[in-house]
Amino acid sequence: MNSARQKNILFATALALIAATAGAVSWLKANQRLGAPGLRATAVPGSLRVNLELPEHVLNFTSTNGAESLVERNYFPQDTSFVRRLYQLPGGWQTSATIILMGADRTSIHKPDYCLPGQGWQILEKTEVKLPIAGTVPYELPVMKWTIANSIQLPDGTKQNVSGLYVFWFVTENQTTDDFPTMLKSMLFHQLAQGVLQRWAYVSFFTVCLPGQEEATFTKVKQLIAGAVPEFQQPPATTK
Repeated sequence: MNSARQKNILFATALALIAATAGAVSWLKANQRLGAPGLRATAVPGSLRVNLELPEHVLNFTSTNGAESLVERNYFPQDTSFVRRLYQLPGGWQTSATIILMGADRTSIHKPDYCLPGQGWQILEKTEVKLPIAGTVPYELPVMKWTIANSIQLPDGTKQNVSGLYVFWFVTENQTTDDFPTMLKSMLFHQLAQGVLQRWAYVSFFTVCLPGQEEATFTKVKQLIAGAVPEFQQPPATTK
């Protein structure tokens, strides 16, 4: 076989594969149905968006609503559902809790590694932790705990080193995981095997603290998560 003919065959094969892939993607989009979220949510008539709620009071934590930023509003697809609350303890300690729920556009749920470094945070340590969740169906919730660091400018112009914790996980109907690739694999499997696009949510808690206060901060975050999760998240059938 001469080289010109071989190139033509390879080119035709590549075009056929591209066409087949495009056809498969189009078929999936046309025939798939959107799964249910693993969160307590109320439908918004005429929209894929839903109303999400984080509990206002948890143990001795109080809270206020946190607004979606302009950057987030412009970044997320229009069918994304979003909620944020700022939780506080007497004495001034606080943490920000956020839920991002995808619609038919899965790009709502992004890889966590992109956000924090883009805001100047350095990821120092990544640890998987299982948190006990009580309720009618007790279970262990897998979460990822990142220890992070940054340098902030104070009002007087001086710089101060700060630490922080970023705790997050992903949840859909009957399933939770703290691993982004695991979420993507599950989503692909359900699309191909069942024609269902799983509706995943990305739940996170972000806390700034002084260097050396990371473990004390995590103790408070664990208490908040354990008390809040039964109020907004449905018990899963599987955890990974």
